[in-house]
Amino acid sequence: MSRNPDNDAIFAEISDERCSLARTLDALTPDQWDTPSLCEAWTVRDVAAHLVVPLIVPLWQFGLAMARTRGNFDRANELMTQRVRRKHGDELPALLTAHADKKFTPPGHGPLAPLSDVIVHGLDVCRPLGIEHHVPDHRMITMLDFLVPASGAAPFKGPELRLQWRATDLDWSRGEGPLIEGSAGTLALVLTGRSSALADVTGPGAEQLARARANRRRA
Repeated sequence: MSRNPDNDAIFAEISDERCSLARTLDALTPDQWDTPSLCEAWTVRDVAAHLVVPLIVPLWQFGLAMARTRGNFDRANELMTQRVRRKHGDELPALLTAHADKKFTPPGHGPLAPLSDVIVHGLDVCRPLGIEHHVPDHRMITMLDFLVPASGAAPFKGPELRLQWRATDLDWSRGEGPLIEGSAGTLALVLTGRSSALADVTGPGAEQLARARANRRRA
């Protein structure tokens, strides 16, 4: 992957966001760590371990997990998350901080992917706990621009549904079509497949998206 000033700036945002989230995690109680997150079947501790995996697990170890799961990336990711949680469960905020500067990107993706990952997973853990984790507006806008194509096409497989996405808590909109509105964080959760967040968005676009996802589940 090429190194350019834009990438360097994004990596700096990633580092800062990891450190910020680590401070939030470090203040959690034992009960909060065991709270279910918005990621299906994962607790807050599981999500934190997942964020640490690419920072401390060598690629060859992940490759072994891929071989063990016969190339199933999601299952390999679950295995490595479980391993990191068992071994480092009490050290996750410290590890997230210590390795915040690591310039990891998933295969085929640039630094906008891990930036979105850490922001969305921060929402996954903080929303169920009812705690505030502030993400700067410019960082949220960068993430939303990455998640939403210029057409506004909804993020699911099937017939294309074009929407106009609009944040209610900052100056951002994208796409054309039926309007779907919500806070920037809520839109990010909807865009990354968190169905529970659909209850917190409004507009004719929200209704169309809910119907489309219901049809997809029945298909």
